[in-house]
Amino acid sequence: MEFLSACSQMADLVEENIRDLVGTPEGGITIGMGADLTPTKKIDKVAEDCILQFLEENPLCRHLISEEAGNVEFKGEQGTIFLDPVDGTFNAIAGIPFYALSIAYAEDGVTEQAFVRNLASGETFTAIRGRSALCNNKPVRVSTIQNLDECAMSVYGRKFDPTRVMQLGQKIRRWRLLGASALELCYVGCGRIDGFIDLRDTLRVTDAAAGMLVCTEAGGMVSDLNGHAIRFPDEVTTGRCLVATNRAVHPKVIEYLR
Repeated sequence: MEFLSACSQMADLVEENIRDLVGTPEGGITIGMGADLTPTKKIDKVAEDCILQFLEENPLCRHLISEEAGNVEFKGEQGTIFLDPVDGTFNAIAGIPFYALSIAYAEDGVTEQAFVRNLASGETFTAIRGRSALCNNKPVRVSTIQNLDECAMSVYGRKFDPTRVMQLGQKIRRWRLLGASALELCYVGCGRIDGFIDLRDTLRVTDAAAGMLVCTEAGGMVSDLNGHAIRFPDEVTTGRCLVATNRAVHPKVIEYLR
């Protein structure tokens, strides 16, 4: 089965199965602790279970890494899938229409294909390494903004020293914090925002792998806080900080963060 077509089927299953949980207290019930060492909400578990069953019946990979289940082996011939069944769980539980299914396929440590669907609107971002990034099957590109004082950026931080970001915050035009990292990386890719900065040191491969490929295939740049290539471990207990931009402003952002 073709990977991106299978992802679309999985997204349809997730949408159908979580529909009655979105915007409800029931969806936010904590039912355990996930492999990422954060509480698993009912809506996350229902979404993940749909995909686990699908992959049992349609083995697209040999190895799955997911936020709740952790590392799971399947009967596929090769490849690793990085899965976040509901990126933006708080938004989904609160009924805020900005939460996503994020799926990335990698071979030998390199992400080859990506799929991110806003489960509230159905808008779908896809990417194939070396080819292009698409939104609803139409090519997308990053913004052409070159000056920080014209930029809109999503900036995340929690329990961190704000000094590092305050100079940048005073320079950019608009701050945004939308609540779903995978979608925000895609928003950089399609030029809706000019950058996404996560200073929490908690962003995991399952959160970022798909959105990063969409962003870079659309012409963007992704790095750590020092401008170096970012590497995620193949597990979900270790997070990273991340900077993604339209490439044009990347050196300036890194300079301010330093």
